[in-house]
Amino acid sequence: MLKTTILFCAVFFCFALQLFGQTAIVQGVILDNTNIPIPGVNIRIAANGTQTDINGSYTLEIPANEDVVITYSHVGFKNVIITVNLKPDFIYEFNPLFRADVEQINEVVITSGKRERQRAEGVLTLQPEDIRKIPGANAGVETLLKILPGVSGNNELSTQYSVRGGNFDENLVYVNEIEVYRPFLIRSGQQEGLSFVNSDLTRNVEFSAGGFQSKYGDKLSSVLDITYRRPVDFGASLEASLLGGSTSVEGVSNEGKFSGIVGLRYRDNGLLVNSRQTETNYRAGFADAQTYLSYRFNKKFELGFLGNVAVNNYNFEPQARQTNFGTLMDPVALVVFYDGQEEDRYETYFGALKATYDVTDNYTAKLIASAYNTQEQEHFDIFAEYRLGVPNTDIGSEDLGDVEFTRAAGSQLTHARNNLDALIFNFEHKGQVAIEDHLFDYGVKYTHEDIRDRQQEYEVVDSAGFSIRPPFGGFANDQPYEAFDAPLAPFTSIRAFNETQIDRIQAYAQYGNKTTIGTAEAFYNVGARVHQWTVNDQRTNTSVSQAVFSPRAQFA
Repeated sequence: MLKTTILFCAVFFCFALQLFGQTAIVQGVILDNTNIPIPGVNIRIAANGTQTDINGSYTLEIPANEDVVITYSHVGFKNVIITVNLKPDFIYEFNPLFRADVEQINEVVITSGKRERQRAEGVLTLQPEDIRKIPGANAGVETLLKILPGVSGNNELSTQYSVRGGNFDENLVYVNEIEVYRPFLIRSGQQEGLSFVNSDLTRNVEFSAGGFQSKYGDKLSSVLDITYRRPVDFGASLEASLLGGSTSVEGVSNEGKFSGIVGLRYRDNGLLVNSRQTETNYRAGFADAQTYLSYRFNKKFELGFLGNVAVNNYNFEPQARQTNFGTLMDPVALVVFYDGQEEDRYETYFGALKATYDVTDNYTAKLIASAYNTQEQEHFDIFAEYRLGVPNTDIGSEDLGDVEFTRAAGSQLTHARNNLDALIFNFEHKGQVAIEDHLFDYGVKYTHEDIRDRQQEYEVVDSAGFSIRPPFGGFANDQPYEAFDAPLAPFTSIRAFNETQIDRIQAYAQYGNKTTIGTAEAFYNVGARVHQWTVNDQRTNTSVSQAVFSPRAQFA
């Protein structure tokens, strides 16, 4: 009997511990009425409480299976009070919008710490609503970036951009801390189609035009850091126009552990291109599917997946173009006739897993693995003949605008058969330790790149019936005054075959702090980044290694 009683008490005690020890999570971001995060908001219940960090984020653990009153308070704002009753291990996201409690006089200006820290770190925050509203041939974040100081683009159809005179492919792009890639074969500043970043899925956009921290990679022109949003409820959107359309769907599970967002886009710039001066048969289709899924196993461990599939097809057949210039008294017209076409195709596949584990309240560890494959082709044969002449300016004539007298003539032939297949793997570990205003970041990353590239192209230029030789030394070219009987050679010619494997080990460490000097606030960040490259040429069976060390520091 005694043993039975003891066993019953032990079972009851374990059950009671399990029952009363069960908890749930309430988390979110607190903003003011201008959508600026508010740090230092007090969130409390009867048993415990917490505060929002510098980004306005908070996480509060509450008892499960009972009514819990949560109070949100901050000086200068009205209190927000809610009552929740959550199941065990349920994750509830609540993002209150704080309103001012008193009238603000003109002489007082209140700003958040996040905006000051971003200014110190050289980071510009862009609003997703502005990205979606700004007009452009290719609507997206790149269209908005091109209007910023120091940022320029090659043409309105391209989604590529250069910063402070840098190259078009020297810009880093991150989505949820995962480095993403763009097609490689596309000529500098001429990437048409869709940007990788889907503005319908975006929550936050940060852009740095140089001077950025060690945690970012080795492309030193700029960093575009994108954060995709975490859904808190079911939602869907649909947009369509004569140039394409997009749709997105998002949702969250009943327990709040699983959330996902999916976006589909299609773009066709044919209507826009066919309205320009050059007469063409232009058919192009750009389509992609993108998703970000996350599952929170418990309050410490979360697993996320980022996936993207993009297919871009170009079929360009130029026909004719006439450009009039000069003055009213001396008009000049350039007429170009084309023969041939260009056929390009770019297919990219990208997938990444990101595991986040909160080891302690101050230490967060992350593990990221990603794979990227691109299959690209660029084929064209285009023959162009031009005439430079005088157009008919007689308003009453039926031939108004036609070229009546030709001053010069010439032709050009361009040819290309370029193909590329690249496969890239990344494995990365990141860690962050935050103690009050002290922030320490570190990371180690391994990258393997397998690239197979074939490039064959040439250009032949003719002027007034004579083929122009390349400007090489060793022979004289006095055309058309003297006959030139050397063998015909292309003006430019490229023929290259590459099979290259690249192994990279990268590591970084940095420390940041916020302090005061007298009555002024001071921000500083110091760190260093190290790269070890090993490049293997499979065709010549040779290998080259190089180490790069990059110290970086900021102060404001």
